[in-house]
Amino acid sequence: MSAWPENRPFAATISFDFDAEEVWIGENPAHANAPGVLSQGAYGAKVGVPLILDLLAQHEIRATFFVPGKDALRHPDAVRSIIAAGHEVAHHGHSHRSPTALASGEERAELESGLAALRELGAEVVGYRSPSWEFTDDTLDLLQEAGFDYSSNLLDDLVPYRHAQHDLIEVPVSWILDDAPHFWFANDTWEKTMRSTREVLEVWLPEIDGIAQIGGHVMLTMHPMLIGRPSRLAMLDEVLTHLKQQGAWIATTREVAAHARASGPIALRRWQGGAA
Repeated sequence: MSAWPENRPFAATISFDFDAEEVWIGENPAHANAPGVLSQGAYGAKVGVPLILDLLAQHEIRATFFVPGKDALRHPDAVRSIIAAGHEVAHHGHSHRSPTALASGEERAELESGLAALRELGAEVVGYRSPSWEFTDDTLDLLQEAGFDYSSNLLDDLVPYRHAQHDLIEVPVSWILDDAPHFWFANDTWEKTMRSTREVLEVWLPEIDGIAQIGGHVMLTMHPMLIGRPSRLAMLDEVLTHLKQQGAWIATTREVAAHARASGPIALRRWQGGAA
């Protein structure tokens, strides 16, 4: 008997960190006056998001978009289009700064400001992904106090689980299934180059098949400014087709967290080797 709804052998979530310009400003405030740098993030809102929404609609898949509050304020129509298409919008900070870089009291203010910006656009926000995938000693307390249902930040499992001391479900992430390690171009140092879509497929598809074999949860994490290029959208199309062919229960992070909360601990199947 499968641990997942509809007796599916494994689960998957298609998630996007919709960072836009704020990812650059959060890393370096001087970039606020660098239109060339910021245009990389603007591409995600202007071109990437509409193309991604088209692709998701073709596959009849609902995704989760984690959005910084300041990017939501910059691009309200993009966020409204995500909501109108039936996708989940979740919290990704207000500015794109790590909670660990914030002074006392700033983390609460960032959480509240980001919530206000997203809710003003009509989002029902129940999930949180830190801009850095990192916590402070206060983060989980603040999330619970604010009424969040889940966090998607840690890399310590292949299935969602309940935090021991907080009424929050953790829906784990991984760098291997994130597009940024493969596609992010370090144009300040030129020390990091871009991988081809074929190389990334050779990383992603075996990982997906391995997770499928043991009945886990695939968390794809992507960025509209990166995955929203035409060649990479074709790659994502192939990945989505593969997930469906493998029988994945494809659900938003909110739905996966709700299932984990209702069903209790999810056990992985034993590793048998070979193809999924």
